[in-house]
Amino acid sequence: MNTMYNPPHPGEVLREEIMKPLGLTVTMAAPLLGISRKSLSRIVNCQGGITPEMAIRLEMAFKPRAESWLRHQIAYDLWQARQKVNFHINPIGGR
Repeated sequence: MNTMYNPPHPGEVLREEIMKPLGLTVTMAAPLLGISRKSLSRIVNCQGGITPEMAIRLEMAFKPRAESWLRHQIAYDLWQARQKVNFHINPIGGR
């Protein structure tokens, strides 16, 4: 079942809704989060995901709860996976 909703990558949310309004570059934000510039760059360029540890770092620095960051990541990952499904499984119990 593919949904029509394409959730944004959480790195895009971080870049557009948190970093840009605060005037933060990757170079400025990475040390605030205690991570390398390369690691943060991968996230905000949608090439790396939000781990539970990173979600906690984001919560501590920017306030949105870690659970919220992880929900963004899960929604993105599930949507991406559903786009790639190329198999059929018969539901158990005739559903």
